[in-house]
Amino acid sequence: MGSREALRSAARLATYSAGLQVLFRVLTFVLNAYTLRYLSKEMIGVVNVRLTLLYSTVVFLAREAFRKACLNVGAEQKWAQIINLLWLTVPVGVLWALLLCWVWLWFVTAPDPALIPHYEVGVMAFGLSAVVELLSEPLWVLAQVHMLVRLKVMAESLAMVAKCVLTVVCVTLVPHWGLYIFSLTQLVYTSFLLACYAIYFVKFIGSQEAQRTSFPLSRVTDLLPKLLNHQPVVHPRLATLTWTFFKQSFLKQILTEGERYVMTFLNVLNFGDQGVYDIVNNLGSLVARFLFLPIEESFYIFFAKVVERGKGAGHQKQEDVSMAATVLELLLKLVLLIGLTITVFGYSYSQLALDIYGGSMLSLGTGPTLLRCYCVYVLLLAVNGVSECFTFATMSKEEVDRYNFMMLALSSSFLALSYFFTWSQGAVGFILANCLNMGLRIVHSLQYISRYFSLSECRPLSGLKLPGPLLLVYLGSGIVTTFSEAVLCCELGLMFRLLHVMIGAVCLIIVLITIYFTEPKLVQFIRTQFLSRDKKET
Repeated sequence: MGSREALRSAARLATYSAGLQVLFRVLTFVLNAYTLRYLSKEMIGVVNVRLTLLYSTVVFLAREAFRKACLNVGAEQKWAQIINLLWLTVPVGVLWALLLCWVWLWFVTAPDPALIPHYEVGVMAFGLSAVVELLSEPLWVLAQVHMLVRLKVMAESLAMVAKCVLTVVCVTLVPHWGLYIFSLTQLVYTSFLLACYAIYFVKFIGSQEAQRTSFPLSRVTDLLPKLLNHQPVVHPRLATLTWTFFKQSFLKQILTEGERYVMTFLNVLNFGDQGVYDIVNNLGSLVARFLFLPIEESFYIFFAKVVERGKGAGHQKQEDVSMAATVLELLLKLVLLIGLTITVFGYSYSQLALDIYGGSMLSLGTGPTLLRCYCVYVLLLAVNGVSECFTFATMSKEEVDRYNFMMLALSSSFLALSYFFTWSQGAVGFILANCLNMGLRIVHSLQYISRYFSLSECRPLSGLKLPGPLLLVYLGSGIVTTFSEAVLCCELGLMFRLLHVMIGAVCLIIVLITIYFTEPKLVQFIRTQFLSRDKKET
């Protein structure tokens, strides 16, 4: 696949991912807002922090390293060896599930059975759901590498909608089931996800579309692991790279979910406070899931295909290097502007958003402060996502090993900072610790990118520079909306709330107009790569 085709495919994948996720997430957002009226803060804390952490830990540790290694392969690789390697995620997942379920049952403080019954069933069900999801991992990687654009988004979105609808029905009709409800819906979600992938590939393999795109598998049985004649069962180089990424993924998981590990094992917050923090965290990270994650996943594949891993910019085709640098520059600019917009406007609209979403349970107390701090964290999250996307796609094995040592130091400092800040600042301390660690990761990635392009004329980090007029507009918008919140929101009634929203809308329009005139290169990139209608789907 040429670099320009890889760019078109990556942009198309990010566009479909973001668009469909917005569509389906709006529906799940409404369903979740409804569900909050029927649940206690303690139940939300147990399900969304304790049990979801178990599930995400098993899934991440079992598959992340395999994904990082295998997404770098080309469509022309020996896929029998790669599929054998990917199927190892299942036994690895079973081992992690057994170990972590044992830890969750015997070494973590269980909730009061009078308030949260059936905790043991919940632990076993969430561990089992992680193993069920891992059964789809070889299919997921195949879909990503071969740019089967809509499959991933449709499967995940439909599975999430099915889970949310079932949750709403159950909490309305049989609320006394407690954790049985969430155990059932979690298993439905992962089973639905597996079914979507399996049905798609059963129909796709051997079809005319598969032949047209030179899909490497000709029979459905090729999806299963098998012994190979006169060659290793798994790809040796990818197996070695997987082990390297595994050591990194273990540390990255601590950084990603560190605050939940501190909550779970150190009991710095009660289950009610954990529930409020998790709701705010999910609400604050909506844009990260809608936009940043699809961009990172799609363009990681683009960079991996266009730039050769482990070689500097001066030792590769300059046309490909120039294209990678241009795309990286514009992606940094794009996510920086999105993150800055969220930070500026999120400060003045956090209390209103929480009141609409969860009522006084969220809008009173620490909820608004948590969400305002999280909006700052989203800005750092945006820049880190794209910069690490390029960094991980181009690092050599030795550089990844060195990075693992830095991640170890970051993980240790993050856990210590989380514990210290939480005791002194409450739940806000988790966000402060995340911001500090994210800042350090950004510094490392930017240094790597600067060194990588030092022997070329490309300077992709210029994407982090914004024109003066645009910064002044952001500053003015922040001042105006902060004053509007103080005067109009949120106890004076519906009309004053609407006026506050209208003032924010006008300020946002002014910001967008300023971006249009001060960033023409970015506008053209968005038009041609994300909004163009004449691109064929692979």
